Amino acid sequence: MLSSLYSIKEVRQIINGQGPIVREATVSVLLTDSRRVINPAEGLFFALRGRRDGHDFIREAYNAGVRSFVVEHEQDDRLSGANFLKVEDALQALHTLAAYHRKRFDLQVIGITGSNGKTIVKEWLYQLLAADKNIVRNPKSYNSQVGVPLSVWQITKDNDLGIFEAGISTVGEMDALENMIKPSIGIFTHLGTAHDEGFANRREKVLEKFKLFKHAGLMIYNYDQLLDYKKDLPTPKQFTWSRKSREADLYVFSETVIAKKYYMRARYQGKEIEALIPFLDEASVENAITCWATMLVLGYEAAEIDKRLEHLSAVSMRLELKNGINDCTIIDDSYNSDINSLEIALNYLNQQKQHQTKTLILSDIYQSGLKQEDLYRQVADMVKDKKIDKFIGVGEAISKYQDYFDILKKHFYPDTQTLLKRLSDLEFSGETILIKGSRSFEFERISRALSQKAHGTQMEVNLNAMINNLNFYRSKLYPNVKMMVMVKASSYGSGTFEIANVLQYAKVDYLAVAYIDEGVALRESGITLPIMVLNPEAAAFDKMVEHNLEPEIYSFNMLDDFVRFAYQQDISHYPVHLKIDTGMHRLGFEDHEIDTLCDFLEDIRYIRVKSVFSHLVASDAPEHDAFTLKQMKRYEKAYLKIEQALGYKFIRHICNTSAIIRWPMAQYDMVRLGIGLYGVDAAMPSHLNGLQQVATLKTSISQIKRLPAGETIGYSRLGKLNKDGKIATVRIGYADGYLRAFGNGVGKMLVKNTLVPTVGNIAMDMCMIDVSDVDVKEGDEVIVFNEKHGIDVLAKQIGTIPYEILTNISQRVKRVYFYE
Repeated sequence: MLSSLYSIKEVRQIINGQGPIVREATVSVLLTDSRRVINPAEGLFFALRGRRDGHDFIREAYNAGVRSFVVEHEQDDRLSGANFLKVEDALQALHTLAAYHRKRFDLQVIGITGSNGKTIVKEWLYQLLAADKNIVRNPKSYNSQVGVPLSVWQITKDNDLGIFEAGISTVGEMDALENMIKPSIGIFTHLGTAHDEGFANRREKVLEKFKLFKHAGLMIYNYDQLLDYKKDLPTPKQFTWSRKSREADLYVFSETVIAKKYYMRARYQGKEIEALIPFLDEASVENAITCWATMLVLGYEAAEIDKRLEHLSAVSMRLELKNGINDCTIIDDSYNSDINSLEIALNYLNQQKQHQTKTLILSDIYQSGLKQEDLYRQVADMVKDKKIDKFIGVGEAISKYQDYFDILKKHFYPDTQTLLKRLSDLEFSGETILIKGSRSFEFERISRALSQKAHGTQMEVNLNAMINNLNFYRSKLYPNVKMMVMVKASSYGSGTFEIANVLQYAKVDYLAVAYIDEGVALRESGITLPIMVLNPEAAAFDKMVEHNLEPEIYSFNMLDDFVRFAYQQDISHYPVHLKIDTGMHRLGFEDHEIDTLCDFLEDIRYIRVKSVFSHLVASDAPEHDAFTLKQMKRYEKAYLKIEQALGYKFIRHICNTSAIIRWPMAQYDMVRLGIGLYGVDAAMPSHLNGLQQVATLKTSISQIKRLPAGETIGYSRLGKLNKDGKIATVRIGYADGYLRAFGNGVGKMLVKNTLVPTVGNIAMDMCMIDVSDVDVKEGDEVIVFNEKHGIDVLAKQIGTIPYEILTNISQRVKRVYFYE
């Protein structure tokens, strides 16, 4: 998390750290995970003890560039030039530093706690208030003992409002969070059973949560839920809302659905006010009323609040709705599995009207605070009440009480793996399936299995071949040369995080995507490698920074936009990549702009240049070698000027796939591997380069027809057989990525190891091939391309390049990944 700068000496004094300062350093970034290092020169790594001991990852953080550490014991391996501040408790030191930072700023702070809804309320308040306030808030759900200090660390002098959520799981945790957040207004969201097991009783949990507001002046809460705790309220003033009691400050007395929106009327200060929200589920309604009450407390007019509430947008959580196999709809809610969230999810399931059959897949529930017998009796009653048609229980506890479930179609499995093995036996078809599981059950595996596309045409991706190709190019690199791999355009049509996961495991140095959304998708899929964004958009800089993506800066307009954004967010030394135009004339700073660029870079602290690069136009073509050399000279002249202006080194790279081998002198510090990863290199004949084609596109025969010579075939009657024969209709068309240019004999496919031509025009979903001389039957496999009939061959058939063949494969084509 970025913030104002502190010297390492100031930090040592604040946290009472012991140990010498061996190097002067400034601290702007607090680090707790060696896999997520940003701006390491100004990073301070806290070696926290948890499920894994942070001390075990000090060297990894050091190797990432971090030189300042907070530790709890002396290090056997005294890393050269590193500062080690020894404390009794690294977590407490993190809290102390965050609390010190918070006390430097006089801003209004809203503190949020409760059992459910904290993140939604926080994010919705941000949406509602951001137009008027400079708001600092927790990123996502950073509400824990580690998340809160990282969130508070973001406060700057420009902020006039903080919105921080705080989550606890046992007694004695809230005091530390309160000391860092110091809210002036408190919000208590929904009270439920989450983390009940960490407390002796519900009262103890509520009183622990109340500690967040012990120095606040006002508390906002649901009157009905906290009525039993009225005498324990920690603030001198309260603002209450209710859907039952007229005694509340905001009394919601009327609720109805109008045009798929939720309309509410309420009484406030003797007047009738109204609100319309674009959500219908119970949890969203409750969270929206909390936001409604908060805006009234902040002095907003009722009409303005109504206007803003109507434009609330959904906050991305773990529950997802997506298409499944066999015309099913999947609701993926494997975020948590307490009894209250189950009820909310079941309400959402009942809102789905696209299928009559409703199915629930549920794991053991861990955070109930109830005896197992009582818990699963409640679950069984809920399942019956919600009229679930098919129930699938996973786990030893829920299986023990399977007799409680009075439902005709019920199945129980001891663990997730067993269910996965038996998934086909359950015959899912035409139903809405709610997947609700505790995190440890890894129900995302079930979600993936049920969400697979069922289109008969599929592309198989051989991950072993991919690793082979990666290692082939690695073997051609000089020592210490890094490798960036291009995964833009869904990894050239091969997949997104599936490919990125392989590359991360293989420890490539960088990934590159075309757009920010591609990078966000990779981050959300667990990819932690550095990611360069080739074409970032200013409107999405916040998403880019949130997900630690590194932009390509290719123009002064782009540079101005990002520096302005960094200034507004008080971001320092954010990693960027400068693109130099040496002859492609697509994107990049031109020769005559380099001196101006250097002048600009000399005094700017908001960015740190991570790399300077360019793009070769024709590295594979001998006839353009003179121009390639000219490009390299232009590039070297530019990066030397930039290096002199900056006063520090950065990564230099210009080689694309073909240049890695043809131009080894241009490998510099890093190369960019693209289409070569998939087995195609235009600089070398495929039979000589040691590469393996990664992808196989296959389909099958739908129908076979015998036709006389001269009979026309397909649209516009362009297809004909020269003699009596037979044609096969196969399940692939231009909507799948098999382009119309392949029609009328231009394209060829493999059937029973025999190349056969297309006949007639390519249709949207299918096409015809001439199988007159092949012994085939309906259902037989047809190969569009594979290692024998390569992508480069198809490209030549229609006068294009392999990139276009791969990237045109439609997303409706199922991807299957193989790794041996």
